[in-house]
Amino acid sequence: MKISGAKIVVETLIEQGCDTIFGYPGGQVIDLFDELYSAESRIKHIIAAHEQGAAHAADGYARSTGKVGVVIATSGPGATNLVTGIATAYLDSVPMVAITGNVACSLIGRDSFQEVDIVGITMPITKHNFIVKDIKELADTLRTAFKIAKSGRQGPVLVDIPQDVQQALCEYESNAQPVIPYPLTFASEDKLQKAAALINSCEKPYIYFGGGVISGKASQQVTALAEKIDAPLGCSLMGLSAVSCDHPRFLGMQGMHGHFASTVAQNEADLVIALGVRFSNRAAGDDSRYPKHTSIIHIDIDGAELHKNVPADVAIKGDLHDSLERLIAMAEEKKHPQWWERIGQLRTEEKTHTAAALSAAKARRGGRKLSPYEIIDAISSRAGEDAVIVTDVGQHQMWTAQRYPLKKPRTFLSSGGLGTMGFGLGAAVGAACATGRRCILFTGDGSFGMDLCELATAVSQKLPITVVIMNNGVLGMVRQMQTLFYDKRYSNTTLDRSTDFAKLAEAFGAKGGHAASAEELEKLADEALSCNTPFVIDCEVDSDELVLPMLPNGGSIDDMITEIK
Repeated sequence: MKISGAKIVVETLIEQGCDTIFGYPGGQVIDLFDELYSAESRIKHIIAAHEQGAAHAADGYARSTGKVGVVIATSGPGATNLVTGIATAYLDSVPMVAITGNVACSLIGRDSFQEVDIVGITMPITKHNFIVKDIKELADTLRTAFKIAKSGRQGPVLVDIPQDVQQALCEYESNAQPVIPYPLTFASEDKLQKAAALINSCEKPYIYFGGGVISGKASQQVTALAEKIDAPLGCSLMGLSAVSCDHPRFLGMQGMHGHFASTVAQNEADLVIALGVRFSNRAAGDDSRYPKHTSIIHIDIDGAELHKNVPADVAIKGDLHDSLERLIAMAEEKKHPQWWERIGQLRTEEKTHTAAALSAAKARRGGRKLSPYEIIDAISSRAGEDAVIVTDVGQHQMWTAQRYPLKKPRTFLSSGGLGTMGFGLGAAVGAACATGRRCILFTGDGSFGMDLCELATAVSQKLPITVVIMNNGVLGMVRQMQTLFYDKRYSNTTLDRSTDFAKLAEAFGAKGGHAASAEELEKLADEALSCNTPFVIDCEVDSDELVLPMLPNGGSIDDMITEIK
């Protein structure tokens, strides 16, 4: 039986296990949405307030579940509005399939209404992309898109479908099962033996892991290796939640705004074992120091990451779960008492630095307004371990990464590679739709302003999303750099806005309230976390609050700032 291209798209999505799509209708996808109407009992479409929000929702759906997120947009501005969301997913290795409509094949290249070369635009920010001009290739192209998105180092794939292809008729035969990823790459035995030899001879091992541990389902293997070789653990921003915050070996996030102990420990280690992580400039700082006194083992599913930023003594391309299982068997059981004595000193120093920084910040506030940690503690003490924590990008993101007690994988969603302000609310919508669990968004007034229209989506879907705004009236992270490195020349970082976010929430149909004191915050937190509808808590934070410690851009451990008087 022949069916339309639009129906082929919908049937293939269902075949691939897709239960929820995020998007926005338009002229060049009207046929596709007509078929979604007919299939609404089998697949759900969530209409966002903006295509960028829809892309972030598909991203949040994928991050919180490990499944492929799907987003649909029309041609022209609908497609280009997806670009930031696609790039966000690409930089953080999130599996996504973006489907865009386009003008009919005969009109392509003629500057037709709402025509844009979205394939050309997204080529640098997708794993692969396609334009389908033959309906006979449509189903298999979509299947290939899913296969690519969830294979190896995961990421977004775009499929552009002209309107005449959506309207054409073709025979369709469904696959019995969703496509499976391409075969895994397994590490060579020789390289694992070399890695084991380095591990067995070192005195100060340090395990540094990233988001690849979560996508590679290797959390247990990471902690098992740490136990066997007596190593401390530290992570990148993307690695947060892979290992429980209360694991005795976990020192926390490292890097530009990471924990003092984890950052210094990596610097002093004689062996760094990097797992599913890239040595980005924000996480690694001045990477030129590594070869001088530190051996490096780097294991990643993506061979392009090996030697890219930091040369490794042993570089291993392979599936992380399998590589670690085999490496653990090869490694000798070790104890490093002197190294752990030093780790204990670093933890004590970190507590001293943190206490001093908090005391100085409190003195600057003069008892006015809320501290960021006070806000995070009030929420985390009430939220429970299963809540999905989402952030936007800025100071609030780093405070949350430093402080929130994350205990389960896939409970922390944040834009790490691209650093996308406005990511959070769309991602929270996607995660809440995917998991049915409470989602808590920590955001700033600057970031929230970029995508607050998705409150309409959260309300229309009746989602249990709590938005916590750390409202300091400024673009805090940039202002912090102006404070420390630009002689307090605050160029365009003071927002000077009069937005009442509590009233705005009510205008959208959500609940909201202001908190300027601990008592007000606790009352609102109790109310927000006991209801199953969107709730916005607008918290007053001082504009001079800083995220510490801090490594200046390109700085080394010697440049770390731990306290400002």
